[in-house]
Amino acid sequence: MQTLTTMFKQFIRDEDGVTAIEYGLIAALIAVVIIASVQVVGSQLDITFDKIGAALTTANG
Repeated sequence: MQTLTTMFKQFIRDEDGVTAIEYGLIAALIAVVIIASVQVVGSQLDITFDKIGAALTTANG
């Protein structure tokens, strides 16, 4: 029983797993920010290209 208690205490003190989880959460958060940014920039680019296309159509007409 003593070794089980000792192993449990070592498991609680072990921070390697916690670090990996933290890195995973940080990577997920960065991915969410990148996806949101790309969607916003993509929408703005779409609007800009629509305006340019309309201006070119008007200029050629």
